[in-house]
Amino acid sequence: MAEMNTHPLVMVVNDEKDIRRLLCRLLELEGYRVTSADDGDSALALLEAQKPDLVILDIKMPGKSGTEVLTEIKARFPDTAVIMATAVADTQTAIDCMRQGSDDYIIKPFKLQEVVLTVEQALERRVLKWEIREFQRHLGQKVEKQAEEIYSLQINAITAIAHALEAKDKYTSGHSQRVAAISTAIAEELNMPQDIIEKIRLAGSVHDIGKIGVSETILNKPGKLTELEYWHMTCHSEVGVHILAPVVQDREVLKMIRHHHEHWDGRGYPHRLRGEQIPPGARILQVADAYDAMTSERPYRGAMSAEAACAEIERRKGTQFAPNIADAFLRMKRPEYSVGGVNRRRTHQRATVLAADRSVVEIGGGNS
Repeated sequence: MAEMNTHPLVMVVNDEKDIRRLLCRLLELEGYRVTSADDGDSALALLEAQKPDLVILDIKMPGKSGTEVLTEIKARFPDTAVIMATAVADTQTAIDCMRQGSDDYIIKPFKLQEVVLTVEQALERRVLKWEIREFQRHLGQKVEKQAEEIYSLQINAITAIAHALEAKDKYTSGHSQRVAAISTAIAEELNMPQDIIEKIRLAGSVHDIGKIGVSETILNKPGKLTELEYWHMTCHSEVGVHILAPVVQDREVLKMIRHHHEHWDGRGYPHRLRGEQIPPGARILQVADAYDAMTSERPYRGAMSAEAACAEIERRKGTQFAPNIADAFLRMKRPEYSVGGVNRRRTHQRATVLAADRSVVEIGGGNS
């Protein structure tokens, strides 16, 4: 992929003529260039000739199935984004396809606005992957003395993307900045080494970037998530690591991001780690994330008071939260806490936390 197209080409692959025509017309009205095929073999031939940016691929078709075509697309055209189209009864198949490399799926009968949104998000993710890969490719061309500056620029770009994504949603705006500030203050309260504190700050700034891969309809759903929606939500920490891995070379930072939803008692996700198996930085992010979530308004509930959120963290100490991390956080939140003898940096960080009483991830899971 030498460059990104300013007017993306979308291919619709579906053996039903009316559906194919409807999707093509819809996408043309949205300003996309559109092509189509009625079976898997025709689609692969067109892919070779036209190299579309995105393919909407029906799972059940005569001849080659959508899953077989997906495998060939990912092997031969890895830069092509793929959205699987499926009936409700085949949702598990669509999930399996995502594990094999598809970017998303849409369910028939189609909701046209959802189709448009899914296509837009898949293309945005494709551009993001391309930009990160370009950063990585150019990094190797720089002389050693420039490496630190380039790395800083890359991290700033990733952080800016994470913050820009949050800014689109009034419920999560500023969330990552607050989690980074709270996490940093906890680490300083625990007298952790400065290099570890900086890693925790970075992980907090981008811990939710994987939510770029989660549908906004799930993120902003006002009610309880279905089992499928919850599974989709839990993928965001792994997706975040996948996005950041080409740029963030520090394995510790990536582990913090991957495991910031693990619980002390082993009931979290994605790997059900427990106790000391959870990286220390991830344990800190977990407390900071939960506090900010509880004290923020979300589509499915109102915000807790700081006092109620602290009481909930106290109650879940030893089950959801690491006891020493919860204790360190609660010491900072108590008005009677003495700041005598601490340096100005720690005093400033504690003040930041005390002023940050708004928004994070819901304690028992959910779509925050």
